Amino acid sequence: MTAAKHLNRHAAMMNRMAQQMGGDLSMEMASGRLSGEGWRDALIRCTKCREAGACLLWLAEHDPQSNPAKAPPAYCENRLMMSRLRATVGAEPQGVE
Repeated sequence: MTAAKHLNRHAAMMNRMAQQMGGDLSMEMASGRLSGEGWRDALIRCTKCREAGACLLWLAEHDPQSNPAKAPPAYCENRLMMSRLRATVGAEPQGVE
Protein backbone atom coordinates (compact mmCIF):
# COMPACT_ATOMS: atom_id res chain seq x y z
CA MET A 1 0.00 0.00 0.00
CA THR A 2 1.38 3.42 -0.89
CA ALA A 3 2.01 5.93 1.87
CA ALA A 4 -0.82 8.18 0.67
CA LYS A 5 -3.32 5.30 0.62
CA HIS A 6 -2.16 4.21 4.07
CA LEU A 7 -2.69 7.73 5.47
CA ASN A 8 -6.06 8.10 3.75
CA ARG A 9 -7.21 4.72 5.08
CA HIS A 10 -6.36 5.66 8.65
CA ALA A 11 -7.80 9.17 8.32
CA ALA A 12 -11.09 7.58 7.20
CA MET A 13 -10.97 5.14 10.12
CA MET A 14 -10.39 8.01 12.56
CA ASN A 15 -13.34 9.93 11.11
CA ARG A 16 -15.59 6.88 11.39
CA MET A 17 -14.47 6.30 14.99
CA ALA A 18 -15.22 9.94 15.81
CA GLN A 19 -18.69 9.52 14.29
CA GLN A 20 -19.20 6.51 16.54
CA MET A 21 -18.44 8.76 19.49
CA GLY A 22 -21.00 11.29 18.23
CA GLY A 23 -18.46 13.75 16.93
CA ASP A 24 -16.99 15.17 13.78
CA LEU A 25 -13.24 15.80 13.60
CA SER A 26 -13.66 18.50 10.93
CA MET A 27 -16.05 20.40 13.18
CA GLU A 28 -13.71 19.91 16.13
CA MET A 29 -10.95 21.54 14.12
CA ALA A 30 -13.19 24.33 12.83
CA SER A 31 -14.26 25.15 16.38
CA GLY A 32 -10.67 25.20 17.62
CA ARG A 33 -11.15 22.28 20.00
CA LEU A 34 -8.75 20.18 17.89
CA SER A 35 -5.65 21.72 16.35
CA GLY A 36 -4.12 20.66 13.09
CA GLU A 37 -1.16 19.36 15.07
CA GLY A 38 -3.51 17.39 17.33
CA TRP A 39 -5.20 15.84 14.32
CA ARG A 40 -1.84 15.00 12.75
CA ASP A 41 -0.60 13.42 15.98
CA ALA A 42 -3.79 11.35 16.18
CA LEU A 43 -3.33 10.21 12.58
CA ILE A 44 0.24 9.16 13.28
CA ARG A 45 -0.93 7.17 16.33
CA CYS A 46 -3.61 5.53 14.19
CA THR A 47 -1.14 4.53 11.48
CA LYS A 48 0.99 2.78 14.10
CA CYS A 49 -1.93 0.66 15.32
CA ARG A 50 -1.35 -3.08 15.16
CA GLU A 51 -5.09 -3.81 15.16
CA ALA A 52 -6.21 -1.98 12.00
CA GLY A 53 -7.99 -5.08 10.69
CA ALA A 54 -9.85 -5.54 13.97
CA CYS A 55 -10.74 -1.85 13.91
CA LEU A 56 -12.26 -2.13 10.45
CA LEU A 57 -14.38 -5.06 11.64
CA TRP A 58 -15.39 -3.17 14.80
CA LEU A 59 -16.39 -0.14 12.73
CA ALA A 60 -18.42 -2.35 10.38
CA GLU A 61 -20.31 -3.82 13.35
CA HIS A 62 -21.22 -0.45 14.82
CA ASP A 63 -23.43 2.13 13.20
CA PRO A 64 -23.69 5.52 14.91
CA GLN A 65 -27.44 5.51 14.31
CA SER A 66 -28.61 1.93 14.83
CA ASN A 67 -25.82 0.41 16.94
CA PRO A 68 -23.74 3.19 18.53
CA ALA A 69 -20.75 2.33 20.66
CA LYS A 70 -20.37 3.57 24.23
CA ALA A 71 -16.58 3.68 23.98
CA PRO A 72 -13.87 3.00 21.44
CA PRO A 73 -12.25 -0.44 21.55
CA ALA A 74 -9.49 -0.88 24.13
CA TYR A 75 -6.85 -1.34 21.44
CA CYS A 76 -7.62 2.02 19.77
CA GLU A 77 -4.50 4.17 19.81
CA ASN A 78 -6.74 7.25 20.04
CA ARG A 79 -9.17 5.91 22.64
CA LEU A 80 -8.46 8.76 25.07
CA MET A 81 -9.08 11.42 22.42
CA MET A 82 -12.22 9.61 21.22
CA SER A 83 -13.51 9.21 24.79
CA ARG A 84 -12.95 12.93 25.41
CA LEU A 85 -14.80 13.66 22.19
CA ARG A 86 -17.75 11.56 23.39
CA ALA A 87 -17.73 13.35 26.76
CA THR A 88 -17.60 16.75 25.07
CA VAL A 89 -20.45 15.92 22.72
CA GLY A 90 -22.52 14.60 25.60
CA ALA A 91 -21.86 17.73 27.66
CA GLU A 92 -22.83 20.23 24.97
CA PRO A 93 -26.17 21.91 25.62
CA GLN A 94 -28.90 20.94 23.21
CA GLY A 95 -30.80 23.67 21.39
CA VAL A 96 -34.45 24.27 22.15
CA GLU A 97 -36.75 23.91 19.18
